[in-house]
Amino acid sequence: MKEIELGAVQERFADIVWANEPIGSGELVKLCEKELKWKKPTTYTVLRKLCEKGLLQNVDGIVSSLVSKEEFYSVKSEQIIEDSYEGSLPAFIAAFTSRKKLTKAEVDEIQQMIDSFRKKGE
Repeated sequence: MKEIELGAVQERFADIVWANEPIGSGELVKLCEKELKWKKPTTYTVLRKLCEKGLLQNVDGIVSSLVSKEEFYSVKSEQIIEDSYEGSLPAFIAAFTSRKKLTKAEVDEIQQMIDSFRKKGE
């Protein structure tokens, strides 16, 4: 997947679509009015821009994603690590944990992920 740049408002809009897809465009307008205080033209403008970027599609008034939420945020997190930590996941984790203490459950979950990756490599 190519990197798709979104502003904070576009990202919030995409989150609404991901949480409700597939969704009729009329229903999406109502949700955006309720959650974002947008008028109908604003919703359709942002929808059109995200369709042009290849993130969403609007087919016969039904809006759905072309890129899953998980895939989008995975690429975004990879880019943050690449740009800010020279591609080093350990450097990112060191920086993250220097300010936020991990719970035992989080450490256990991370360890399980590491163990799983090790088994796949054997």
